[in-house]
Amino acid sequence: MENKKFYITTPIYYPSDKLHIGHSYTTVACDALARYKRMQGYDVMFLTGTDEHGQKIQDKAAAKGVTPKEYVDAIVATVKDLWKTMDVSYDRFIRTTDDYHVKSVQKIFTKLHDQGDIYKSTYKGMYCKPCESFWTEAQLKDGKCPDCGGPVYEAEEEAYFFKTSKYADRLLKYYDEHPDFIQPATRKNEMIAFIKQGLQDTCVSRTSVSWGIQVPFDPKHTIYVWIDALSNYITALGYDNDTYHDFDKYWPADIHMVGKEILRFHTIIWPAMLMALDLPLPTKVFGHGWLLLNGGKMSKSKGNAVDPFDALETYGADAIRWYFYTASAPWIPKRFSGKLVQEGQRKFMGTLWNTYAFFVLYANIDEFDATKYTLEYDKLSVMDKWILSRLNSAVKDVDDNLANYRIPEAAKGLDAFVDDMSNWYVRRSRERFWAKGMEQDKINAYMTLYTCLVTICKAAAPMIPFMTEEIYQNLVRSIDAAAPESIHLCDYPVVNEAWIDKELESNMDELLKIVVMGRACRNTANIKNRQPIGQMYVKAEKDLPAFYMDIIADELNVKKVTFTGDVADFTTYTFKPQLRTVGPKYGKFLKGIQQALADLDGNAAMAGLKADGVLRLPEVDASIELSEEDLLITMTQKEGYVTENDADMTVVLDTNLTEELLEEGFVRELISKIQTMRKEADFEVMDQIKVFYQGAEKVGHIFAENCDTIKKEVLATEITAGDQGEYNKEWNINGEKVTLGVSKQ
Repeated sequence: MENKKFYITTPIYYPSDKLHIGHSYTTVACDALARYKRMQGYDVMFLTGTDEHGQKIQDKAAAKGVTPKEYVDAIVATVKDLWKTMDVSYDRFIRTTDDYHVKSVQKIFTKLHDQGDIYKSTYKGMYCKPCESFWTEAQLKDGKCPDCGGPVYEAEEEAYFFKTSKYADRLLKYYDEHPDFIQPATRKNEMIAFIKQGLQDTCVSRTSVSWGIQVPFDPKHTIYVWIDALSNYITALGYDNDTYHDFDKYWPADIHMVGKEILRFHTIIWPAMLMALDLPLPTKVFGHGWLLLNGGKMSKSKGNAVDPFDALETYGADAIRWYFYTASAPWIPKRFSGKLVQEGQRKFMGTLWNTYAFFVLYANIDEFDATKYTLEYDKLSVMDKWILSRLNSAVKDVDDNLANYRIPEAAKGLDAFVDDMSNWYVRRSRERFWAKGMEQDKINAYMTLYTCLVTICKAAAPMIPFMTEEIYQNLVRSIDAAAPESIHLCDYPVVNEAWIDKELESNMDELLKIVVMGRACRNTANIKNRQPIGQMYVKAEKDLPAFYMDIIADELNVKKVTFTGDVADFTTYTFKPQLRTVGPKYGKFLKGIQQALADLDGNAAMAGLKADGVLRLPEVDASIELSEEDLLITMTQKEGYVTENDADMTVVLDTNLTEELLEEGFVRELISKIQTMRKEADFEVMDQIKVFYQGAEKVGHIFAENCDTIKKEVLATEITAGDQGEYNKEWNINGEKVTLGVSKQ
């Protein structure tokens, strides 16, 4: 196989204080992409590190009474602990105090100076200490630093300058020829505007700060932060040093991921430096938004930072990671919220874990071993084929999004599939796992769910490494010693195109839409789902085959589902003028329009509006033509029917309940209450039980007429009138008082 390389970097973090939770954001995003590429067979170099020089660290160390190196050593130890706790799989960690980096930076500075790209002059301007940035008066925002909003002060000193202005035209040309170099695209426009307003040369040394790398030919100067810090991306590969030897292998970087406040340095100063060194530019620079807390950028200097170790202790690493991936698009500032972390933990991770737990529960009962069976596609049910189609479509979607660094979109694809797997496939297939013996249909259900769980965990492994590893170890390694020892050593899932059936997925999507609207009808009518309904009508753009109609009927507890092209017998429409638009156009006819609309045949008028795009009212005036935006349209339902509709679908439920339907609903309520009591009594899933009851004559009649059905559903061997149960409870079922009892057989 071709040896493919992938080089990804975080910014190197400034250890003036312990990192906050916002720093984890960039790092775990890079980690997800690095893990994904490794699973695809890439030779990955994932670089992170710390930028350890500068005035702020010099001042902090002095205040602590320690040397700057002692100060940063302690902070860097906590950084490495944090990445270990977050399970960040970096390949190399660079510190700008590392000897090899110091020597490389001095060589780079000398080279740029000797070729005329660095010169000595005097700097006079405004300086921001927290950002360690110089600004012109024109660049300040309301007299403050445009990056952090903090105060600046006037500074004047002898300094060396890098000829950034020399490369302005080349930078603009490069942006034009490489439109994806700066992401998101909106930030590219900012960089273009910044250059076009007049690019200034960059101050690259200080005489007032001693904590830094000395200029080798002028020791009273220390090399200013950006030449020092930005060079890390190449010195860490061995550029101008003998510590590492993989510069030619990995450079140029595939992606630098940085915070938006340093995007300008990475897309203007850094490319200009590389041009001056005659080196290729990185493929892409991605600037993400800030993490917000209490309405502002989270930062150490603002004192509003969240301690990452506290957050990890509270929520866990996977939950924090998942929150970062899903809270919003990467370039949009995120508001850190424990509530949102828990919501993602419940919605995605909890659903995945519960589905896995369901499989394990029944697999243990049946002693099911997936290595003893194969997934025979031709023998599968429609539901099995649907979820396998969804699985492969989801993996294809996630793969494409991760390949293009669209992490939130990848997370959404995973979330949607897990929801379908749990809340539709498993829910619709539960009884197959309860069947006695090991018939082919039960094997199919086990193998299908096993395949889905293992595959989706591999697809999600780059993003939630801990949970997916635990599931993999139990589902795969426990029964296959030859399997890779970790999920992170597995290949990324390969899409089986033959199993993708778009028509099947489309039909199931329509079915799900009908079910959602049917549930809304039930809610409107205040009829529980356990109460059967006689008739349901659906008007849609296409009819569904009988298999899907049976699922709809079962899911909504409806006896008969009918697709129809006309629901006029159950619904009608009323029309009123939209005064905001009709008034200015037909003000003098307004009363006549209101009366004419009130007199319309609602269904006929709607049909005409759909066909012609307008309603004409010649009885008022020949000039009047009303479009949909001119009308307030309300769909109303006839008595005994409840309707729901959207642009291309209408669902109608017949809410008239016969005595037979009411009795069946009562039976379903009894079954539900007995199942609840089984759980409350701590019976095992497969325990057989005895059921006892007390109630009015009607209750006795219902038990007598439906005894076999109830026994089958609740795993009862007998049903007896009386109160001898180990666990008894009184219920009110549809207005009837019933005492139920259960005992283990």
